[in-house]
Amino acid sequence: MNPVELILKKRNGYILTADEINFFINSFLDGSITEYQMSAWLMAVYFQGMVAGEISALTKCYIDSGKHIVFPEGLITADKHSTGGVGDKISLMLAPIAAALGLYVPMISGRGLGHTGGTLDKLESIPGFQTQFSMEQFKDLTIKHKVALVGQSNELVPADKKIYALRDVTATVESPGLITVSIMSKKIAEGTKHLVIDLKVGSGAFMPTIQRAKELAELLILTGHAFGQKVTVVFTRMNAHLGTHIGNALEVIEAIDYLKGDCQPDTQLITDTLVTEMLLSAGFASTQDEAIKKIREVIQNGAALSKFKEIITAQGGDASVCDDYSKFDQAKHLIPILAEQTGYIQDIDSRNIGYALIGVKAGRTSVTDTIDYGTGAILYPKVGDKITHGTKIGILFTNDLTNSKIVLQRIVSSYKLSPEPVAKEDIIIGKMGIGDIKV
Repeated sequence: MNPVELILKKRNGYILTADEINFFINSFLDGSITEYQMSAWLMAVYFQGMVAGEISALTKCYIDSGKHIVFPEGLITADKHSTGGVGDKISLMLAPIAAALGLYVPMISGRGLGHTGGTLDKLESIPGFQTQFSMEQFKDLTIKHKVALVGQSNELVPADKKIYALRDVTATVESPGLITVSIMSKKIAEGTKHLVIDLKVGSGAFMPTIQRAKELAELLILTGHAFGQKVTVVFTRMNAHLGTHIGNALEVIEAIDYLKGDCQPDTQLITDTLVTEMLLSAGFASTQDEAIKKIREVIQNGAALSKFKEIITAQGGDASVCDDYSKFDQAKHLIPILAEQTGYIQDIDSRNIGYALIGVKAGRTSVTDTIDYGTGAILYPKVGDKITHGTKIGILFTNDLTNSKIVLQRIVSSYKLSPEPVAKEDIIIGKMGIGDIKV
């Protein structure tokens, strides 16, 4: 096959066969096809898109580029993926709750980049916590403890790592087909049979509208279906940060409080919804009410918190942080964040808040940037709440006062106010499964 002809074929909007996709990807991985040819192909895909068959074929190429995990028969695996958001610490509560309820949760997570935080960075704020394991160690952790929270191994889907690096520098990241392949190849290769995807929609999310989110959801569901994976997509509104704590150690603390029964309304609703879908999909509950009852039980009896402590210890961390928050990195300066106007919160630019907090090293703009685990912010009000000029709406945690005024101003400017009362927003917008798609 001729790589140039395949680039031309895709550029002109034709559908590539599985053999053609397999040839192109494997030739790139072995060096026969150059980076500039792969870049041209990615741009062609970006503009012409991919049909479900092409996406499945590319997903298989990604999976076959490395090792994949097969769990023993009868062991029911379930996982969750989020498209990212500010203050999104849902995985930290969801994984131990689901594991405490009997599901096996092999969770591979990523690091934060840009305005969104990363689960790995949050976990590594726990003293001693390790996130890098071989695939065999990851499998063993999952079987022994029912949950493992790790980073992507070099053995798992190496094609995605190599090709994503090109997508990142060729403006081809926002391709629904390529996004689908990147997400699903890892979730299939990790051995998950039941997957719930938290697809964020809104100003602070990757998908700005529900229409675009549904288009991506259909591709995700169909791809999982092609590989025997049951996928449910839950659409959640991301027009504000989740919970009150933003920043790595701060978010772990909020998650621990949650597992102790101190829940914020928005994080509780999303966690309940996602765990419920996991339980229903896996047959661990027959109704939503039954699922919610089970979730409440493992929080009230301490089983979910015990499971979190168990996996912290298993992955080399100090589980005593769950009882002594002073063992987390502490910011030297706690600065009150004061409202500059009076009114009802109409909108919160959570993306702007996320970028602002990079100024105190709570996040990164480059993979080489250093994270300061103890920094971040606690922000109390949400859309619909009334705030008054001069009152405290949050706290900035920082170790460097040099640019704190700029960070404070940027956070305050993220709140758009209305003189009239503003209705609270529905956080859960809807959901989609294979039964909602004409296969």
